Amino acid sequence: MEIALNVVVALVILIGLGGALTQVYPGPLLVLAAVAAWAVLTGGTAAWVALAVAAVAIVVTGFGKYVLVGRRLTRAGVPGRSLLVGGVVGVLGFFAVPVIGLPLGFTLGVYLWELQRLGQEPAARAAAWEAVKAQGLAIVLELGGCLVAATAWVVALAVG
Repeated sequence: MEIALNVVVALVILIGLGGALTQVYPGPLLVLAAVAAWAVLTGGTAAWVALAVAAVAIVVTGFGKYVLVGRRLTRAGVPGRSLLVGGVVGVLGFFAVPVIGLPLGFTLGVYLWELQRLGQEPAARAAAWEAVKAQGLAIVLELGGCLVAATAWVVALAVG
């Protein structure tokens, strides 16, 4: 039973890492849920310490993602409405062109909205590029939190 539990938890963590990379589904929440379920079912000091480390990593990087990405976009002058339009076009793009349609649609949506808003192609291109860089930062932060959580789980597994 214990081996099966560990295999399932490892698979859910891998799926969560995929979510952090693709930003299609909430990967960090999956990783945290997997570690939490494992800690509850396994018990012991190592399991609870791993859960605490995982929770802190996911919460801190999640909070940092919104603060740092938001600050970067505000500094670049990209309004929230542009990101909303980019997100909607990204979701539509995901269904039109699986997987790569999401980032392509997001970038195209931000670009077209900013082109309409600003009326200048260079400014719209710059805003779209800032949005892409901000999304890259969000991916790095989420992936970092998930990797710290996964590492805490592996260490607890080895210790326990």
